[in-house]
Amino acid sequence: MCPDNAQSTTSAYRSSAGQWHFDNSYLGLPGGFYTCLNPVAVREPKLLLFNQSLADQIGLGFLGSGDQALDYFAGNAVPPGTTAFAQAYAGHQFGGFSMLGDGRAVVLGEQITPDGKRVDLQLKGSGPTPYSRRGDGRAALAPMLREYLISEAMHYLGIPTTRSLAVVSTGEPVFRQGTKPGGVLTRVAASHLRVGTFQYAAAKGDVDNLRALLMYAIRRHYPELEGFDNPALALLQKVMDMQATLIVHWMRVGFIHGVMNTDNMTISGETIDYGPCAFMNRYDRETVFSSIDHQGRYAFGNQPGIAQWNLLRLAEALLPLIDDNEDKAIEIVKETVGQYATLYTSRFELMMLNKLGITHKIDESDEQLISDLLDWMTEAEVDYTNTFRELAQAERLLSPVYSSPKFKDWHARWKGRLNRQSEPLSIVRDLMNRTNPAYIPRNHLVEHALAQAEREMDLEPFNELLAVLSNPYEEQAGKAAYTDPGEHDPGYMTFCGT
Repeated sequence: MCPDNAQSTTSAYRSSAGQWHFDNSYLGLPGGFYTCLNPVAVREPKLLLFNQSLADQIGLGFLGSGDQALDYFAGNAVPPGTTAFAQAYAGHQFGGFSMLGDGRAVVLGEQITPDGKRVDLQLKGSGPTPYSRRGDGRAALAPMLREYLISEAMHYLGIPTTRSLAVVSTGEPVFRQGTKPGGVLTRVAASHLRVGTFQYAAAKGDVDNLRALLMYAIRRHYPELEGFDNPALALLQKVMDMQATLIVHWMRVGFIHGVMNTDNMTISGETIDYGPCAFMNRYDRETVFSSIDHQGRYAFGNQPGIAQWNLLRLAEALLPLIDDNEDKAIEIVKETVGQYATLYTSRFELMMLNKLGITHKIDESDEQLISDLLDWMTEAEVDYTNTFRELAQAERLLSPVYSSPKFKDWHARWKGRLNRQSEPLSIVRDLMNRTNPAYIPRNHLVEHALAQAEREMDLEPFNELLAVLSNPYEEQAGKAAYTDPGEHDPGYMTFCGT
């Protein structure tokens, strides 16, 4: 049960060095959306990672890595002035609908940052909740380290994402495919409102609760929509806009989320949940790394279409608020979500042209230029990231793969296209190098870093990799090994960690 004063409370607690500033607005929603409870304490916590720069940004830099911070990040203590809670939501998981919720996570509270922004602080792996569905509520250490590494890499790549504040080892085993050391991650998010949160409200059949959730989401993320005649439709359009931008970013860097269920699609437009995620090396639209994606539903090239499918699920949930006449509401959302393909395609094409140093589309020949390059990359089995960095430097096109007639024909057309715009070569190269990273989390390097951390508690490879990924667009002296895609391994798999 939530204490009487937990409902949408504002509080601040000042220590000798700094201040928590919580405002738990989510608790102002009807009680069915959450359950108040504290995380479950662990026996032997050890703070492995603390993101000082992020802590400074959100007003928690005073915590440092002391014993009190360790207790908070392990779940052994709840910060003063807050009420922790687990959220309820639903979701389509690989196409099948389920009622879900935070089965291994609690939100400690909503911190108001020094610049007035609101962020959730959530512990993952913090013990069972009423939504655990017979699970233990815990997390293995390696997946928590993976989320820390990949989410921070995404941030420095310029991609909207939740971020990671800390990782604690629990000193307790968890049982997955064998016995693994346990861990707890502290995640920072604009919110944890998901498409699945709206599906949960809709499935409960209470239109008043659905409306309360709608207005809360608008106030929290898009207050400019409050005065709209049809706020539900306005939110759908806004989320569509944000998701189109997000997926274009994923495609730009070769990121494969791996589990694009509707409970993993945020209303804020942030990337969330780094379970079986990975980055593509050799270009192939069919690339899948997730051990649970047996049919390739969430393959690299399917991500734009899955985003639209998820948006349709959001639209379905919002139908009662879009129009009282269900048939009319269906026609409205069909037309609205039907615009996603055009919206996404235009942004994707501009992004791909920027990857080639081209600032704007001239005509349909630009579409062909993009298509022909990607076709060649597939046939030649070249690395996605390195190819675009090498294109920016003519002297790097020395590999025999670039001597093929098909590539030479394409290259000549590309050079001719660059000559049709006024920018000098230096500007073209700058645009390409700002759009195409030199460094991504290479899968073999990620696995090595995680294995060393899990088996030996050796974080040196992890921290070295993180340091390189924190500056992904600049060439770094002595870091050529971090651009190596490693040996092609068609059997490489990533796992959920649940």
